[in-house]
Amino acid sequence: MRIYADENMPLVQQFFSDLGQVTLFDGRNACAQQLADADVLLVRSVTNVNQTLLQANSTLSFVGTATIGLDHIDQAYLDQRQIPFVNAPGCNAQSVVEYVLSSLWYLAQRYQWQLSAKTIAVVGVGNIGSRLAKALTILGAKVLLCDPIRQQHEPDFPHTDFSTVCREADIISFHTPLQSEGEFATEHLLNAQTLAQLKPDCAIINAARGGIIDNKALLAEAESLAKLGKKRPLVLDVWEHEPTILMPLLAFADIATAHIAGHSIEGKARGTEMLYQSLCQQLNIAPKYQLSQFLATPAVEKVQINPNFGLPDVQSLARLLYDVARDDAIFRYTLNNKGFDWIRKTYPARREFSSLQLSGTAVPNWLLQLGFSLEQ
Repeated sequence: MRIYADENMPLVQQFFSDLGQVTLFDGRNACAQQLADADVLLVRSVTNVNQTLLQANSTLSFVGTATIGLDHIDQAYLDQRQIPFVNAPGCNAQSVVEYVLSSLWYLAQRYQWQLSAKTIAVVGVGNIGSRLAKALTILGAKVLLCDPIRQQHEPDFPHTDFSTVCREADIISFHTPLQSEGEFATEHLLNAQTLAQLKPDCAIINAARGGIIDNKALLAEAESLAKLGKKRPLVLDVWEHEPTILMPLLAFADIATAHIAGHSIEGKARGTEMLYQSLCQQLNIAPKYQLSQFLATPAVEKVQINPNFGLPDVQSLARLLYDVARDDAIFRYTLNNKGFDWIRKTYPARREFSSLQLSGTAVPNWLLQLGFSLEQ
């Protein structure tokens, strides 16, 4: 079996080498001839899987993307060719949540906020949005949920329409897929018109897809606000037209990163594991490996919690594992010289909250709900 996998997919050799010959390729620059003899194709969001890519291949029997999003996959074409396809929903959800929390703590410190006094809207309440909403509630924020698809299918879902979100939210965090057409289209959901409806100091966080926000409109608004001596807090992990970004927008972002919100070791490797399990199921064989076999001991493994530990202390605890300001600094320093994809490819090791084991006489349950672990 010939297995072709994105070169930036972690642990792919460890999981898949027993199933066939694994060949790694540059996902951003994949071409049809390169994949002509593939039996299995494993990709990430940078590879558009469509007729153009697969036109030279007649042997493909499995396509998997180690991502939640599907906007890079032509599912209709795969269905037409009867090629089984799977994605990895929720694989990096916790990683994205931790990125957003780190960004919020950064903004709170910079602008002297109390998050518990803020109304935070979560737009898109799937795997990531649901976890984020739970975490924000634990931290004491008022949370608005905006997801018209869930409202349509769940009569009791507490949906807040986007117009109300624009008027009432102090912070908006986007977690929708990118849809360019249809009743629930999200492309340019935030545009010149909807930006004008926001509170002047409403913070924007986008760790979903770049095209959800009209980047040119966002830049125009930022430039107009700057002329008035004002600034909207802004966190951008995703950008329109990646890897080529709208460079002038970078100067107005408080936090700017290279589409790495979901790039924890666990988040990326969990996607690989999920594809491995799906392929094993298709082949009707029992999975031989699981992620825990391959994870290294973290640099900081255990912390003792003082009985007086409270909500104000959680930021310091989280920083033992991740500080988004580091990724922002790397992005600004290396983007022009090394490029967007180089930053993603060489992203340093980052562990999730679950890798940190907490001990003490009274570890608060809410810390475990945020994702930290009890000492084993």
